[in-house]
Amino acid sequence: MNAEQLNEAALAMLLNEKEINVKTKLSIAALIAVLGAFAAPSFAGDAVSNNVSKAYSLKDGGTLYVFKDGKMAQENNFGRAVYLKQGQAYETTDGQKIIANSNEVARLDSLIQQGHKSR
Repeated sequence: MNAEQLNEAALAMLLNEKEINVKTKLSIAALIAVLGAFAAPSFAGDAVSNNVSKAYSLKDGGTLYVFKDGKMAQENNFGRAVYLKQGQAYETTDGQKIIANSNEVARLDSLIQQGHKSR
């Protein structure tokens, strides 16, 4: 049983209680919806992580991904795929410098979108 099924079962149990008033029922439903929204981002990265061989955290808060075929893409600190300039040096949080060899912005964007839709 996954988290979503547990949430639905808990809501069904709570909503079946006769002494709970409507305001409490709405509060419980809103709480479950909020908890579900926090669980969604954990699924979003699955499509990306399954296609990436290495991910580097960058000093600006973004992430530099190296795909299994050696090509690269960058995600900004807001979780969006952004343009990666070939030949530019990117500095990781640990001070390492990595030279970009490609710009797979469309590929990364597609994987990010796929991760959000697979839920």
